[in-house]
Amino acid sequence: MLRVIAYTGGHNAPSRVPRVQHYIQPLKERGIELRECPSRAGVFPPGKKWRRPFWGIWNLCDRLPGVARSFRYDLSFFQREFLSTLVTWEPLTKGPRVFDVDDAIWVHRGGGFARRLAGLCDHVVCGNRFLAEEFSRWNPHVSVLPTSVDTNTFCPLADSAGDDNPIIGWVGLSSGYPYLYGIERALEETLRRRPRATLRIVSDCPPRFQLLPGDQVDYVRWTVGNHARSMQEMTIGIMPLDDTVVSRGKCSYKMLQYMACGLPVVVSPIGMNAEVLEQREVGFGATSEAQWVSYLDKLLDDPELRARMGQAGRWLAVQNYSIEALVPRLAKILQDVARKAV
Repeated sequence: MLRVIAYTGGHNAPSRVPRVQHYIQPLKERGIELRECPSRAGVFPPGKKWRRPFWGIWNLCDRLPGVARSFRYDLSFFQREFLSTLVTWEPLTKGPRVFDVDDAIWVHRGGGFARRLAGLCDHVVCGNRFLAEEFSRWNPHVSVLPTSVDTNTFCPLADSAGDDNPIIGWVGLSSGYPYLYGIERALEETLRRRPRATLRIVSDCPPRFQLLPGDQVDYVRWTVGNHARSMQEMTIGIMPLDDTVVSRGKCSYKMLQYMACGLPVVVSPIGMNAEVLEQREVGFGATSEAQWVSYLDKLLDDPELRARMGQAGRWLAVQNYSIEALVPRLAKILQDVARKAV
């Protein structure tokens, strides 16, 4: 049994579940014990600056027992750094080490911590090709492993919204609202033409749109319990982005979840979004306000097109991005790193 200790950011780390917890049981069935060691302080510093030193001290103190525990394991697995944008106790953990990255983290504070942590580790696992290309500058041993989708939980719903009451949906943290605001005029035009349509927002706090009619915006507070159902009820899933390094570093997770639920998608063809669109006819890539309106109209007007793209998206999510599809790849990475260290 290969024993791996995985350091995660704790309860408020968005990628903790799909990049670590999803794999615990499937890896065990392959002879790999993956033990999560989360931070109780959380991965993100508090908003109030005066609280940050206390948060940092708490975080570092909380991490020390886990660092000592690494010597009972065969491999240390880091999901980002222990303390935001700093390298702290990581060099004290037992090697070999694997660094997991699903964001363009080097854009923060000059990126020195990302380069140092990448160099400290024996292997870097990246969520997409853009991240892999960047991290290959700092570590020659890099693999691409997309963020996994639980396709058993995120699956098509037989009684989803009908043609008369379509739901255009977006799911994500409120920090992503600027992307939505960037296509607000296109959404306004779409909703104006279709008074029975609804824009559903599933997030941690309500959005503040300037143009959209309030009776056509359905805000659903995100919870673990309602996440899948609120998405399954949608008619179309959207994922707007801007063309920046941060956006190109994103791993298209919400797009993949929409697809797993059998939804056609309209997305910004940036970074991994464009890669997914190229693999199968799962939706449209919109680069202008006119295209957003046109593609949403096309899907809302054509149930057969929605069904065909939704089925293609579901197939692609299961074949390439499900836990079952990705666990053999992660298992091989961990086993190879451990074997080379012997």
